[in-house]
Amino acid sequence: MTLDLSQCDDRELTSLAVGGHASAYRELMGRYKGPVFRLIRSNVGDREEALDILQECFVSAFTSIDRYDPERPFRVWIARIALNKCRDWARRRAVRSFFSLARPIADDEDFESDVPSPEREVQGRAELAELERAIAALPLPLREVLILRAIEELSQFETAAILGITEKAVETRLYRARTRLREKFAEPFGTE
Repeated sequence: MTLDLSQCDDRELTSLAVGGHASAYRELMGRYKGPVFRLIRSNVGDREEALDILQECFVSAFTSIDRYDPERPFRVWIARIALNKCRDWARRRAVRSFFSLARPIADDEDFESDVPSPEREVQGRAELAELERAIAALPLPLREVLILRAIEELSQFETAAILGITEKAVETRLYRARTRLREKFAEPFGTE
């Protein structure tokens, strides 16, 4: 008899994964790779980077699966790992950009990649890009709460658990993030 893993809850799957069942890992990844990818993509803004971070996230999660507390939702645990990976990526990126400033601009192979493609000039895409930039410009604590609550649609409780803050802090940060975005978009479009 074969166990139908799609019928198992996260607690059962993590127990199987701790026991070394590779199929349990695959089932957990199948359940959470979409939401975790969106969370990462929203934080880093680049699809290819997000895919790399997603892979790092699941590798870290599965190598430390024995430390997972089954009393807590798996989604909260994996989201916290993903946010930590995003923070690591941001730190590495800041260091790389600091050193890249020492090179002449003409030597930079990625120089022309910042030129928008023709599709980006479509009004809807331009607005979406502007929104993504505005979200990325938010301070990290506000951006994380906004992404978890408004984009990933996690509850206030889940967001608080992932970030290790109170539910009231989630509410306050979400209010501040939305206020900043409203102020940004109250300006004429495209001005800084």
